[in-house]
Amino acid sequence: MIQKKWWHGKVAYQIYPKSFQDTTGNGIGDLRGIIRRLDYLKDLGIDIIWISPCYQSPLADQGYDISDYYKIDPRFGTMEDMEELIAQAKERGISILMDLVVNHCSDEHIWFQKALQDPYGPYGKYFYFEKGVNGQPPNNWRGYFGGSAWEPVPGTDLYYLHLFHKKQPDLNWENPALREEIYQMMSWWMDKGLAGFRIDAIINIKKALPFTDYSYPPDRDDGLASATTMLADAVGIGTFLGEMRDRVFHKYDAFTVGEVFNVKDEELADFIGDNGYFSTMFDFRAAVWGGDPRGWYCSRHITPEDYKSCCFAAQKQMEQIGYLSNIIENHDEPRGVSRYIPAADLSDHAKKLLAIVSFMLRGLPWIYQGQELGMENLPFTSIEEIDDISTLDEYAVARRNGLTAEEALAAVSFYSRDNARTPFQWDASANAGFTEATPWLRVNPNYTRINAAAQIHDPCSVFSCYKALIVLRKDPDYADTIVYGSLEPFREEEENLMAFYRHGKTQTLLILANFRKEPRTVTLPGQCRKVLLNNYDTFSIRNDNTVTLEDYQAVILDISK
Repeated sequence: MIQKKWWHGKVAYQIYPKSFQDTTGNGIGDLRGIIRRLDYLKDLGIDIIWISPCYQSPLADQGYDISDYYKIDPRFGTMEDMEELIAQAKERGISILMDLVVNHCSDEHIWFQKALQDPYGPYGKYFYFEKGVNGQPPNNWRGYFGGSAWEPVPGTDLYYLHLFHKKQPDLNWENPALREEIYQMMSWWMDKGLAGFRIDAIINIKKALPFTDYSYPPDRDDGLASATTMLADAVGIGTFLGEMRDRVFHKYDAFTVGEVFNVKDEELADFIGDNGYFSTMFDFRAAVWGGDPRGWYCSRHITPEDYKSCCFAAQKQMEQIGYLSNIIENHDEPRGVSRYIPAADLSDHAKKLLAIVSFMLRGLPWIYQGQELGMENLPFTSIEEIDDISTLDEYAVARRNGLTAEEALAAVSFYSRDNARTPFQWDASANAGFTEATPWLRVNPNYTRINAAAQIHDPCSVFSCYKALIVLRKDPDYADTIVYGSLEPFREEEENLMAFYRHGKTQTLLILANFRKEPRTVTLPGQCRKVLLNNYDTFSIRNDNTVTLEDYQAVILDISK
């Protein structure tokens, strides 16, 4: 049994501030927009808010390239706005998390500017500078956004490492002086009243040293090897993460959630066990399913059966280790309803089914802004509409591999991060109530029918379903089972039926989700004592204890077993 923590029974929400609410009329969301909408989030039932980066930044990668960790970017407001947001949220019982981006910073950060002036000096050791080899980069690593992970330093024979955008030089965590700077910065933010951090791309802070080529066959036609290959050979990340935990997280009893890919199975307990580096980490198993090293154009679309397998595998793996954070989508993924529900089946019933399944898994449920409305992918009509650097790179990869412009756009549109970054759909007025100006990214044209104003007071809306799930999670009669109960699949072999028990100390809940358009009959394994939640208006149990689930019907039952 894992140790109980204050955050286990909570519900978390991610805000992408650039697209949440504009109050200044510049087409960009801001911190005052979040303050304006706190009552909306309180009404939904949110306890924890993670705010994507709003630090000072040139926005080469939408704020994940930080030029000053101690300043708020003027586009988003002021430090006074942030302090007010923390205070206003606290008055409503809501905790605030900031994004901790410390694998890299911006090339406009003062550290890097000083490093360029003297690559062999103190600040040069904050980064990775290496000499080229015969006029070529130091090794054949490919960055996550395409191209070499090394950028030449003009006027020298040196290159600097950037696993992400070239304006995001990697920080050298091997340097104790760099780590000390980071811990001081983290403590400074915690002293402002944060509850903790969401920790970005953290697995990348440990490099496989010394830098060498990978002799494996290139995985793309550029002759380079993916940087993820290196992660398997990187040993000793626990030294850094354990130090960060002990120096900052334990000191403040901080809540931390890690964005952790490629973690070694034998190290999972080290990451989120009772004395883990982090409180929890996101479950990305479904998000990465079907990926192909050649690019998005080769990726396979996930099916309901695949989704079920991903969820159950993650639950089984983590059952005795720690507490997962469960997501349907985030700022780096397409909209979940467009990804996990076949396009021909997309409906409010299907969206509610996805919500019910996700919320009833063991772990901390996260809602990404607009998910509670069932916001969908944007129908892109041209590559010129896309802002995301990752999508643009994947489009170029697809074109180089023979896809037509139309085929390449279709391939990358499905996975584009811009799908989740379109402005929040508040109402049916111009620009969905997000801004009075021209929004920085196009509003999804379906905002006139999918928006908060239309759903808040509709008991049959997707919003109301999420709200009901949050109420159920906090219901004292069921909270212990939902938060801490074990999970056992039910009729796992039955295709497109996602069903499972949540076993508590004194009760058993059964979740039945018909992940297809055709109805099906299911025999209940015990007597139903109460229907706790149903995404249809009707649900009946026949004398032989069988039930019929309509297309994409999902129910939560309190049963005697």
